[in-house]
Amino acid sequence: MSVYDLTLYDIICRNARLYPQRIAWLEAEENRAMTFAEYQASVERMASGLTAVGCCKGDRIGVIGKNCLAYLVLYGAAAALGAIVVPINWRLSVDEMAYNLNDVQVRFLFADGEDPEAMQAVAAKLGRDAKCYNLQARNGPFRDLVDAPLPEGGLPSRKVSADDGLVIIHTAAVAGRPRGALLSHHNLLCANAQLMQQIHLTQDDVHLNPLPMFHIAGLGMAFCCFHGGMLNINMRKFDAAQAARLIAEHKASVLFAFAPMMQTLLAHVADSGEDIRSLRAVLGIDRPEVIARYQEMTGGSFYSLFGQTETSLVVTMSPFSERPGSAGRPMPLIDVQLMDDNDRPVPAGQAGEIAVRGPMVFKGYWGLDDENAYTFRNGWHHTGDVGRFDEDGYLWYVARKAEKELIKPGGENVYPAEVEKVILEHPAVGAVVVFGVPDPKWSEGIKAVCRLKSGQSLTAKALIEFVGGRIARYKKPQYVQFVDELPLTADGSPDRVQVKKTYGGPQA
Repeated sequence: MSVYDLTLYDIICRNARLYPQRIAWLEAEENRAMTFAEYQASVERMASGLTAVGCCKGDRIGVIGKNCLAYLVLYGAAAALGAIVVPINWRLSVDEMAYNLNDVQVRFLFADGEDPEAMQAVAAKLGRDAKCYNLQARNGPFRDLVDAPLPEGGLPSRKVSADDGLVIIHTAAVAGRPRGALLSHHNLLCANAQLMQQIHLTQDDVHLNPLPMFHIAGLGMAFCCFHGGMLNINMRKFDAAQAARLIAEHKASVLFAFAPMMQTLLAHVADSGEDIRSLRAVLGIDRPEVIARYQEMTGGSFYSLFGQTETSLVVTMSPFSERPGSAGRPMPLIDVQLMDDNDRPVPAGQAGEIAVRGPMVFKGYWGLDDENAYTFRNGWHHTGDVGRFDEDGYLWYVARKAEKELIKPGGENVYPAEVEKVILEHPAVGAVVVFGVPDPKWSEGIKAVCRLKSGQSLTAKALIEFVGGRIARYKKPQYVQFVDELPLTADGSPDRVQVKKTYGGPQA
């Protein structure tokens, strides 16, 4: 720690001094509020409790649960101690959750207790020295942590620096294996600063957060608005009727949403007549007709963007109306370059891999030195996404690079290789190609084109349920097509380009 360091815990203490009686967090379902001063006190008590059970700087703390105040306190306590939070997508299967937790060797696991059998199964797959707690317990070991007394003189300094790790978020499973992206305090605070500047956030704004805290958008927006002294309203899970009521009641002005959230919210408001005109800024990805309907209904702005977990959320962003269809222009604290296959810059109008550098670029994938060296080659973070700049500097998203092909149903990331691996475990399937197709609800759906083994039979419904029983259900195909033969490349593997060209429609 030095005179130049600033951490999330420093911001927690700073805001408790500046806005002690202002409400920082509101838990929508429980209608429980916590002021900035109360949040600091809760963070420090939990940090003291974690210290008492042996939590050290650098230890990884796994969390499986929906948004709640205890979850947010745990983030703050980890920041105070220099520990690293590992938020887990609760929609994953038991094996997927256990893999991510073991990948970073968590020492502590907190779960919200909504599915005790699944959590017991996850805990059984962890290392023997991992300590497990119920995040919602009213008494017992977790309450001992929450209610731990502070030592005289306050928390001892852990000498946490801005460059220390704060959170590890596992990205989708490229080549069938998730990778843990490590973000630092510095990453998060710089991302906060540029987001506040870009969408003109003030202390009077109110952020409604329906996105889970395991997602960089949910985490990033919540702590960005906290950083700026605003009210955060956290929902455990998105519900259109509840979201409309909260916007109307609290005059919520900021929202980050993925399809189909806005579509269902606007449909509910059209029926209910609730007033959501306070919603002046929505960030995310959605269809032009949904964006237009939101802007007509509220007079607010929709901000289109491109970003990644690895870039602490946003790389480019602009109001949709400035250049409809684009992903916006580069943010103030980040440099963006488009590269050809030889890592040479390409001119405006030509497509190239999106490469970025700046203080929001993550510290690397946990334990994957070779992949980090490749990703960070020549002093740039290579995103694996392809785009082109127009003459005015707006980025137009083109595609994912072939080796990192990605499907994004409703804002989640799904790699085809992961789904293909599971489908090929079915004894009736001989070959498969999985890819993304347009979908009216999720913007992009998952399609599997399968060749069955000789003499085998299988229905689309049975295959979909087979996949949903082995990995997270949002990764199962919405569309399945059986074919007699798949086109092949010269080496005998399925020709992905030709399969997508031939069978690219959802119902083709």
